[in-house]
Amino acid sequence: MIQTTPPKSASRRAFLHRGSTLLAGAALGTPAGRLGAVDKAQPFRVHAWQRDARNPVFPPGGGAFDKGCCMNPFVLTRDGEYWLFYAGADAKGQRLICLATCPVDDVTAWKRLGPLFDLGGKDSFDESWCVLPCVARVGGKWHLYYTGRARTGAGLQAFRGVGLATSDDLRSWKRHSDEPVLLGDGFAEWPMNRGIAGGGPITEVGQPDGSKRYRMHYTLATGTPSKDLTVDQAKQSVIAHSTDGLTWTDRRVVLRPRREAEYENAATIALNVWQTERGWRAIYAGIGTKFGAYSICEAASDDGLTWHRGEPGENLALAPGKAAWENKMVEYPHVLREGGKLRLFYCGNGYGATGIGTAVAEPLS
Repeated sequence: MIQTTPPKSASRRAFLHRGSTLLAGAALGTPAGRLGAVDKAQPFRVHAWQRDARNPVFPPGGGAFDKGCCMNPFVLTRDGEYWLFYAGADAKGQRLICLATCPVDDVTAWKRLGPLFDLGGKDSFDESWCVLPCVARVGGKWHLYYTGRARTGAGLQAFRGVGLATSDDLRSWKRHSDEPVLLGDGFAEWPMNRGIAGGGPITEVGQPDGSKRYRMHYTLATGTPSKDLTVDQAKQSVIAHSTDGLTWTDRRVVLRPRREAEYENAATIALNVWQTERGWRAIYAGIGTKFGAYSICEAASDDGLTWHRGEPGENLALAPGKAAWENKMVEYPHVLREGGKLRLFYCGNGYGATGIGTAVAEPLS
């Protein structure tokens, strides 16, 4: 995490107040005399992502547990290895959270360790699927948040809640509860909504008194079955806050579809954020009528709450490619720092049916 120091002319109280609006628990702001992450007078810039020629670097079929698909990558770097948490589908279509590792210097040499825990019981919110892992250190434990899909419910409304499993070592996981810790409610704009999906990270928000809150980035799935893509896939990126990782409050929408941008006029999901010297950047998946499915887009922010995307067309970062594995859609992006570069993991066609690929880019200044 990049650290900065407050300008000498700023008071300690002012500096801490400014830092409390930012993520990752650090009292960081835009240094005096420097531009923030958002300059609306200039065209919006996206990273020049270079796809790996070996993609997909993590195809399905490594085991019976992921022969149907490998989707929703969430990656940590530990002891010179990538730890890839993902959702794998078996021959029956059931999806479970799985783990694989590989050396950081060979992104094709994966060791698949299999599922981490079972599906929920009959009539539970996660009876059919456990997908969209998000791993974070909360207090003295590792928390793994995941999205459950029930066997009943129309379309997106079958995704009934975000569940939680905990671990001391990232390998042995135990369910916190048979009930979800977060539901798809709490928004006056959609009073009857139940659909919810994860896909974003947990970040820390520093408070003026030195304490911190956890901020979850997730997706509110408000769509209903329809032939109209903009109705069926209606999703927006939202956030909620917690002090213990269990009870989540202060929910708000931070990114919506743009009707004027045909690649993201139906949905904006899986908002992944990271800190820069000038503010905050984000990468996410948009659904739109241009491609009829997902593409990968970017946004910038000075405070992690209000996001700028430029004019339509400027923030499209990764469209469906020429290679057969990703020529229809690219989605579920996850970014991490790798030395002086950024590494992106993402899925291809069929919501992970063709596997997971990777790309790298130089960070924008």
